Amino acid sequence: MNPRTVRRAAVSLGIAVATLTAAVATPAYARPVHSAPPATAAGPVSTVLDGVARQVAGALADESALRRLGAAVAAGPVDLLAAPVSGRLAGDLRAANERLLVAKGLPAGTGSLLRLRLAQPDLRAALARGEAPLVAAAPTDDSVASVVAYDRSGGTVVLDAARVPLRPVLVVEVDGERALSAGLALMREQLDARGIGPASSTRTASAGLTASGGYWATKVDAVRLSDDQEPWIKGAAEIYTVVAGFGLDGRAKVDLVQMPYLDNDGTTYYPNQLLVHFSAYKYNLADVVMMEDDGDTNYSALVKAIANALLVIVDGGAYTPLVNAVLDAIPTSWYTDDPDFVDAWYTLSTTSSGRRYGAGGNGWMDVVPYWVSEL
Repeated sequence: MNPRTVRRAAVSLGIAVATLTAAVATPAYARPVHSAPPATAAGPVSTVLDGVARQVAGALADESALRRLGAAVAAGPVDLLAAPVSGRLAGDLRAANERLLVAKGLPAGTGSLLRLRLAQPDLRAALARGEAPLVAAAPTDDSVASVVAYDRSGGTVVLDAARVPLRPVLVVEVDGERALSAGLALMREQLDARGIGPASSTRTASAGLTASGGYWATKVDAVRLSDDQEPWIKGAAEIYTVVAGFGLDGRAKVDLVQMPYLDNDGTTYYPNQLLVHFSAYKYNLADVVMMEDDGDTNYSALVKAIANALLVIVDGGAYTPLVNAVLDAIPTSWYTDDPDFVDAWYTLSTTSSGRRYGAGGNGWMDVVPYWVSEL
């Protein structure tokens, strides 16, 4: 049973899973392992990224290209479609970006999702002075044991995912922030079209709005996720939450909330962000499922699955938790990265206050009621 299945089972039972503290080894740098990694079935996103990594590495055989691209990446992450590369490679990158958009289930107008960054910020100087880097694709699996990188002569080097290499490594990855923003916009549009988007803000005093005008919301004062020891090659997380409850019509309703500040596990953030808006819910309860886009999420498929699962739920006159329906709608086969599901919080209400631990034991939120007044 894979880790994601275990965590989903724990959430279904409403059980907090104890966090095991692993022994922390003294930081060290890996020597490349010149052997083939275990064979795995690569998903469409991984296939595109790996092909681009190989092409970029080959382009670096040209010294002038190495200097231009190295200087650009040393200054920060680079949009590969705007990178200083040759015309032929530029065309190949545009074609790869089109395939990537299809793999992510995003419209063609989304723009460039291909990004290149330096994996080890402390090696900027080495890159800037012309040291030839390796190029690797960001894995979509947090539990990967090794990373395949390419050198500019066409060779491959297998690196230990747990040990940061001394040689600069350029990482080809999905621009997670842009992909998530576009993906959530697509999902909101599709949910609205099927009648299960955010509940309407029009409601009566007896349903939650008072004569004074306003409604109660749940505000997140602080949030922290457990340290899952991601490999050195992976970048910041792209976190969002699926907030589900019942609208006044008795149908399940979904709101999608982006949490762009929640970059790293093991760090406490203080966002003061409104998470649940009880402006048009039939019941004084809502559920929250926290997700992460680790690069491999197909948003078109995801929104269809969630919509199909929630459309068949009938209001029986008492609140029915919706966490399990959302999780069960997401086939494991869509993901190569188990932690795409982060954690879940059941039955937040207008009176929820204090520290609330996720049912999967992977995080906590400090929440308080917040009154949103009309202007």
